[in-house]
Amino acid sequence: MGWGLVIAIAGAVVAVILAGIGSSVGIGIAGQASDGLLSEDPESFGNILILTVLPGTQGIYGFVAAFFVIIQLGLLAGTVPQITMAQGTQIFLACLPVAFGGLVSGIFQGKVSAAGVAVAAKQPSESMKAVILSALVETYAVLGLLITILLLMGIKL
Repeated sequence: MGWGLVIAIAGAVVAVILAGIGSSVGIGIAGQASDGLLSEDPESFGNILILTVLPGTQGIYGFVAAFFVIIQLGLLAGTVPQITMAQGTQIFLACLPVAFGGLVSGIFQGKVSAAGVAVAAKQPSESMKAVILSALVETYAVLGLLITILLLMGIKL
């Protein structure tokens, strides 16, 4: 296995790890707020479930990006191409938008979702507005994934 392949695989790993960290922290933040509300009002679970899980999507985006890299490298087919350091570096760099977009947006989406839980606590009928505000933060993770996919598609092996 050449260094170009190692660098390319490292890009997939970074996408999964950083986006996963963003999701984990974001869900942790939203989950803490949700648990606080549930301790006082267990019936509110349905209203806050979406707010709690929304930050988890960034980790999925990192996984999707890594899957694209795995497919592009042919790792599932058993035929791994010999790629140059330049190609490996291109793949690594192509993974960074979803990696950092997922890391940052996951954390901030968790904060917005936690604030949305406070809205749901005071005005349960308005909880979907809080979901929309939280989803706005996710837009940037989606854009990061889109750029990553477009960059990966442009790399010729």
